[in-house]
Amino acid sequence: MTIAASTQLICFLVLGAVIAIGGLGVVLLSNIVYSAFLLGGVFMAVAGLYLLLNASFVAAAQVLVYVGAVNVLILFAITLVNKREDLEPIKGLPTRRLLSGGVCAGLFALLVRVAFTTPWAVPGPEAVGEGATVRIGEHLFTDYLLPFELASVLLLMAMIGAIVLARRDVQATDLGTGQSADQGLIEKSRTPLLVDQPPA
Repeated sequence: MTIAASTQLICFLVLGAVIAIGGLGVVLLSNIVYSAFLLGGVFMAVAGLYLLLNASFVAAAQVLVYVGAVNVLILFAITLVNKREDLEPIKGLPTRRLLSGGVCAGLFALLVRVAFTTPWAVPGPEAVGEGATVRIGEHLFTDYLLPFELASVLLLMAMIGAIVLARRDVQATDLGTGQSADQGLIEKSRTPLLVDQPPA
């Protein structure tokens, strides 16, 4: 094995480990802000895998779209909503965790079986090179135009939903149901930091 091949293998293993550990952190961490930052790290590691495949344009698009737009939108929605009420305990939580763990284990076993039983073509097709950007543009605006536009609408709906949830805390009535808003969610007034203290 040459130095270039061994270096590529080491980079692939490191990036794969970052993706796996980061994905587990996104799902298992209780702090949603930390999960969002880990998701950004996972996106960056996926961009690194694209660079290993000589797909520099796809790697740049991964960083710009997912890290620079989607992940920032998620963090913006988290900070905008900023729910302050205590969460009620979930009924049947151990059963739900057991069921979700079983589903995840089944999907993992299916992926492992597909990975080891599929006759992969090695080596793969020849690299397109500089024509990859043209190919991606053609497919993006012909075959995948509808999913691309639907993703844009979905992100816009997520932004509007976050704004509505944030505005609900400062209005007397809920915009969606018309019922009185929970006044306990309204942020209490805080004492200014810079005030004249009475003499001791």
